[in-house]
Amino acid sequence: MAETKKTSGAKAAEVRRPEGRRAEAKRAAIVAAARETFLANGYGVSMDTVAAEANVSKVTVYNHFGSKEALFIAIINHELDEALKEGVQIVERRLADSEDLRGDLIHACRAWVAGIAAPVVMDLRAVVVGELRRFPELGHAWQTRGPLRFHPVIAEALARLVKRGDLNIDDIDLAVLQLSGLVVSPNLVYGGYGSPLSEDLKDKLIVAGVDVFLSRYAAQAA
Repeated sequence: MAETKKTSGAKAAEVRRPEGRRAEAKRAAIVAAARETFLANGYGVSMDTVAAEANVSKVTVYNHFGSKEALFIAIINHELDEALKEGVQIVERRLADSEDLRGDLIHACRAWVAGIAAPVVMDLRAVVVGELRRFPELGHAWQTRGPLRFHPVIAEALARLVKRGDLNIDDIDLAVLQLSGLVVSPNLVYGGYGSPLSEDLKDKLIVAGVDVFLSRYAAQAA
């Protein structure tokens, strides 16, 4: 019997995955099982183990994803989509046309931190960081689905607020990174070493970070 061909890297994206409702349900089950398995055992876990946890054959796993790398990237995409969904919605629906800039920015940052600093997301990030040297594609996937997806959403909202006269920002990209550094980065630093911040301290950082940000960029402060 010919060995099942396994693809990797860019070729994995070309795999024609099974379609239909049953196929999508099976795909979701594989992603869920793989997430738990990878987080419990690291990226070195075998695809046989993933298949067993998902109650499918290894051939089925490869038919859907083509490679371990593609499967792990699917997990990254799913988790970051869920983690950032509320924050993106708040920024897109409220922040750009805000009548309460401080309140809405705090609300958006709370959703941002709650998603990206959630335990499962932090655990997944740790696996990605641990594999960066061998599999830099995982880091690229994280950046693409995380910061490179969320930062432009905030940047667009800030640009509209600048145009409206509420903010005075010369370098929008720099301002987004500064806001991220104030409200998100402390959670990644401490949580990444197994010492997550308390909910109370997280919120104090968010509120104080927004106040520092607005003290620098609010139009009246110019």
